[in-house]
Amino acid sequence: MSKASPSKVPTRVADPALESLFDVHEATLPNGLQVRLLANHQAPVVSLYTVFQVGSRNERPGITGISHLFEHMMFNGAKKYGPKMFDKTLESNGGRSNAYTSTDLTVYYDDFSADALETVLDLESDRMRSLRISQATLTSEREVVKEERRVRVDNDIFGLMDEELGTLVYKAHPYRWPVIGWMADIEAIRREDCQDYFRTYYAPNNAVLYIVGAIDPKKTLALVRKYYGNIPKGPAPAAVLNSEPEQKGERRAEVRHPAQSPALMLGFRGPAARDDDTFVLDVIQYVLTKGEGSRLIRSLVYEQKLAVSLMLDWSWRIDPGTILFYLALKPDSDPKKVEAALYAELEKIAREGITERELQKAQNNLRSDHLRELATNSGRAHALGHYEALLGDWRRLLTLPSTYASITNDQVKAVAAKYFAPEHRSVVTLVPAPTEA
Repeated sequence: MSKASPSKVPTRVADPALESLFDVHEATLPNGLQVRLLANHQAPVVSLYTVFQVGSRNERPGITGISHLFEHMMFNGAKKYGPKMFDKTLESNGGRSNAYTSTDLTVYYDDFSADALETVLDLESDRMRSLRISQATLTSEREVVKEERRVRVDNDIFGLMDEELGTLVYKAHPYRWPVIGWMADIEAIRREDCQDYFRTYYAPNNAVLYIVGAIDPKKTLALVRKYYGNIPKGPAPAAVLNSEPEQKGERRAEVRHPAQSPALMLGFRGPAARDDDTFVLDVIQYVLTKGEGSRLIRSLVYEQKLAVSLMLDWSWRIDPGTILFYLALKPDSDPKKVEAALYAELEKIAREGITERELQKAQNNLRSDHLRELATNSGRAHALGHYEALLGDWRRLLTLPSTYASITNDQVKAVAAKYFAPEHRSVVTLVPAPTEA
């Protein structure tokens, strides 16, 4: 793969139209809880996101999966609102809630009518202050998570390959284990582990509240102080050390599992979210796999007919993440031939770059997807939390349109050459095995 000059730092200029929409009120309580408030009176509804700065990245061998397990535990009652009362109370007020766990974050979110704001703050502060962590609850939720792992990993081709790829791409970093955790660790997590985890990672000094919708920021902050102000601060979470060594050669593994066709999963170590190369990779991702006319879909699926489907997942992470390709192949496809075709396309981008039309199309789609997320209260709250946690400042969401618009073909070539080098790739091949009787 040819060498290219270092990429130029993308432009960061706030979009005036977005600035006018994001008059965010910020505050920090004495216990360390950070608060971000954004009024939007287009409809009498509110979204509340609670972002805890913890994910599988903060775990260790022996308790992998505890972040995801604890997400389940948080819906099983606290001191004031007992088991099943959280959802019952929220839904009786016309609201709904959900949560998700990633490598870097655990996020809880509620959507509800504006007149239920105080009730929701009471609900959320109750479980941050005094979650019930009983052995019975742990035993019950452990079985739920174990079954989830069986379905999503142990009996799922993508899940099996993704888990194997993680152990290839990372040798030292916590990203090497899956968010759901290893089965033996899930079984071994103790009630005491959960209590320590709660005191450290679910303390107010490790959380940020994002409240967006039909609110009065001054009155809302007073309510936040009322319900969250007396929750004690927790110990400072241990810093995560990124001791991942440099990859100096291709890594390979095979997965043998009952299947009708072979499959390929490839990973290239990418940058951290705050690296400027991240945004150039966003453009490359859209050029390669966004839409039926994208480069890889058109070439490998329709023209060469080597793959049945193809996806590229480039997700931002706090530490250097993974540029992941997954290709489901035809029963008679030769994985080596498919690999060669994929590498040829990646090398072509590093050598020649992309067309002006492809660049413009990717920039337009990135801008429209970004603006589409900001069209709702929930989307705005999620965006505020996502960009602050991964980029260090929620204001970065205001500059993304100009950042993408400033990216050039020379940057695309440089970044493709840098990250798609053969010595940086890890490859997992699914070898179909006979179906067990």
